[in-house]
Amino acid sequence: MRAGANPERATRCESSRAGPCPWPRADSAPVIRHFGPADYRRTYEEMRLFTEGRKAATPDELWVLEHPAVYTVGVAGRKEHFPRSSKIPLEHVDRGGQITYHGPGQAIVYALIDLARRGLTVRAMVTLLEQSVIDTLAANGLRAGRMRGAPGVYVQTAKIAALGLRVRRGCCYHGVALNVNMDLAPFSEIDPCGYPGLEVTQTSLLGMAAGAAELGQALAERIARLLER
Repeated sequence: MRAGANPERATRCESSRAGPCPWPRADSAPVIRHFGPADYRRTYEEMRLFTEGRKAATPDELWVLEHPAVYTVGVAGRKEHFPRSSKIPLEHVDRGGQITYHGPGQAIVYALIDLARRGLTVRAMVTLLEQSVIDTLAANGLRAGRMRGAPGVYVQTAKIAALGLRVRRGCCYHGVALNVNMDLAPFSEIDPCGYPGLEVTQTSLLGMAAGAAELGQALAERIARLLER
């Protein structure tokens, strides 16, 4: 995956008489990378490798992509929420939370962020990701919000975006998935995010014409702006 990435890493760093400073400023814009359709397992391993190999000078990155059909289960996952009958692969991963579904037509942004450098708590990063979705949808005329006790973003009582993070050595990975124009049927085979009967929706059902690539870019830009504040 990373072999095809743009090798240029744009960072903004204050200069001094001794030359450029050796690490990004805490409010530097993250690098946004686009990978298009990407295998889940390979992407997951790449996130882990990136985080394990980070140095003080490593810029933050946002990865914009879509996955083929796959269920993913976080560390708190319980079997009673799993698919009743499905040929879709299921991956156990190290993010928080229960089970969710990814598939074509879903805009995913993985946030590989040095939380310690930016002075962010995990809760603050979760709130930032939620707000980025709310702002992105609002910019397209769609009102969304949070639901108390249930992380993610909702339109009324229907979930439109799920998120999960893992933190290692002060840095996070995984991120947020926004339902755009996808087959929602696989959600009916599980208890999404561990909530039996949870309704799931997507932007295409709510009058938005923008596709997954366009909304993935808009979402990444919104996350980047919120991180710069």
